[in-house]
Amino acid sequence: MNLLSHLPEEKQKEILAAVEIIKEEANPEKIILFGSHATGKWVDSSYVEDGIKLSYISDYDFLVVLSDDKKDQETSIASHIENRCNDFEGIVSPAPHTISYINHGLSFGQFFFIRIINEGILLYDTGNTEFVKPKILTPEEQKKKAQDYFDLWFPNGDDFLTGANFYLTRDKYRLCAFSLHQAAENFYATALLVFEGYKPTMHGLQKMRNYSKHLSRELYTLFLTPPEDAHQTHLFDLLKRGYIEARYKPNYNITREECEELIAKLTQMKEIVKRICTEKIQSIK
Repeated sequence: MNLLSHLPEEKQKEILAAVEIIKEEANPEKIILFGSHATGKWVDSSYVEDGIKLSYISDYDFLVVLSDDKKDQETSIASHIENRCNDFEGIVSPAPHTISYINHGLSFGQFFFIRIINEGILLYDTGNTEFVKPKILTPEEQKKKAQDYFDLWFPNGDDFLTGANFYLTRDKYRLCAFSLHQAAENFYATALLVFEGYKPTMHGLQKMRNYSKHLSRELYTLFLTPPEDAHQTHLFDLLKRGYIEARYKPNYNITREECEELIAKLTQMKEIVKRICTEKIQSIK
């Protein structure tokens, strides 16, 4: 039985090629295709907005279930898989997690993993591990959990953005960049947790931005738009490198003007996240 028969042949070939790479790099217990390519709702489109041609292409999302002895290898496994799939037409987005981590999430009703099990397509399974029965939250419990996530993470992002503005007034541009990275990470985390009850376990803004694609096109296109614009690429690169290099690398340089541009983007990000999260929480009934 062809589990991918709902997809065009070229997509099937890329997904199966990605599965082989994942097997080689991760030696996983299970591989599950999830998201829009599993449900048949993928998007490969180009459109024009404000005179700029933009592209919106769904990722190939994989839950890579690992044995517990690989709990410290998740980041490196994801990186190796992504690097080997760089030449694919579509973006391969692996989410490696140990079976214990996933089962813990299922046991307290983590929607992200529940949805993957319900809607995803199992493409590989050693048969050595099993998922626990998930806890199903009531709408009231879901709403409270989403609100709790918002109340924890959104103020953190706002405080880091305030800190970035403060460091700008002191001409501390590297500290400004670090604060902006932290603001972005917390705003992305807010949206991901409110919508999915999940966020990647690493500090990578690229990964968090990729996941935001499923939540809000406006949030996703805030950075790296248009994708071929060298200046926009440079700005996002400065932001990504703000976590480590702005603090520890002497050759990290960012100007006042670049800080101001990023502050403007993060201010916009704050408003987008606040709006979409408020709407999401209010919609849970």
